[in-house]
Amino acid sequence: MADEMKWKLNTMPKSEDANLPIMAEGEIKKAKAFHESFPQYSETPLTKLDQMASYFHLGSVFIKDESYRFGLKAFKVLGGSYSMAKYIAKETGRDVSELPYDVLTSDALHDEFGTATFFTATDGNHGRGVAWAAEKLRQKAVVHMPKGTTQTRLENIKKLGADVDILELNYDDCVRQAAREADATPRGVIVQDTAWDGYEEIPSWIMQGYGTMAMEAGQQLKAAGVERPTHVFVQAGVGSLAGAVVGYYANLYKDNPPVFVVVEAEAAACLYKGAVANDGKPRIVDGDMQTIMAGLACGEPNTISWDILKNHVDCFIAAPDWVAAQGMRMLAAPLYGDSPITSGESGAAPFGALSVIMTDDNYAELRKALKLDENSKVLVFSTEGDTDPDRYKNIVWKGLDK
Repeated sequence: MADEMKWKLNTMPKSEDANLPIMAEGEIKKAKAFHESFPQYSETPLTKLDQMASYFHLGSVFIKDESYRFGLKAFKVLGGSYSMAKYIAKETGRDVSELPYDVLTSDALHDEFGTATFFTATDGNHGRGVAWAAEKLRQKAVVHMPKGTTQTRLENIKKLGADVDILELNYDDCVRQAAREADATPRGVIVQDTAWDGYEEIPSWIMQGYGTMAMEAGQQLKAAGVERPTHVFVQAGVGSLAGAVVGYYANLYKDNPPVFVVVEAEAAACLYKGAVANDGKPRIVDGDMQTIMAGLACGEPNTISWDILKNHVDCFIAAPDWVAAQGMRMLAAPLYGDSPITSGESGAAPFGALSVIMTDDNYAELRKALKLDENSKVLVFSTEGDTDPDRYKNIVWKGLDK
């Protein structure tokens, strides 16, 4: 293999954990109740891979498969939709629990609230989620996409009625552009899961929306006879999803938390770089950040999430593209007896990392440090299906690198 997968155990100084309550169980119950009010809602599968677990010499491996989420093939809509509902609730002086889907989409609420324009920057999945929610809630959406975005991803958003374009900018600069336009637009609102000083409320709502997925998985594990996972593998771009998942389980299993492993694209591994620097301060990666993991090509950490992650994550991994590609192929064609899973480039990164750790003795030291063994019950998040079908076929069917 070309590049080695890099890893760093977390030895950063801890903070006062002021952001952990954002992901408290009571908050996530509200988010889940909101999502359950949508007629399109159904719980996404938690797939148990018994043969793969045996092959890896692990107790069990469970994959939370977000390829089924709301027909959009990705988890991101959970955050966009919930944050928009929270915004409308705040603007109309209500609690979000008073705004289920049928109220949010009613003529009466539309007459009261009117129309806002929700701006966002995206590689595809987040923008598609925001556009979908805006269409359902009778709002406007403007979506900017970074250079290198495929036409397929743009068309998926365009179909939902959003104003969408691809800019000659990287992701983080697209975020800045969207924020400037929102500021200059009457009733313009930036909906981004990247937090920065002065922009923290909406990202925290987005994280709570993502919590629905974590809560579902915890409940599904219990139904499968697993009281708590021993290990959780989750991917990170800006870190909002990772912060949501880690934050929710750190609250839920506070007396005996799982081992948390966060996997990033090596080209945009800002959290890993922060862990290596070891001073507790976030680090930024800039430039084009070329990677097949489009959803993880983000170089500036969410400041709220970073605080949660530095306090609770056990290990940060920077994964080259081949790790994600390996994860995609293994999930698509698992061992006989296991169900195949369609997992896209960003979706398969955590499983790819787990497969490398468990099958390559160059990572025996990491395997031991993480206490991954036949007693381990591992929960892995696959956050997207084939959201870019052509690229998925190239990698999984044709064996190409991208």
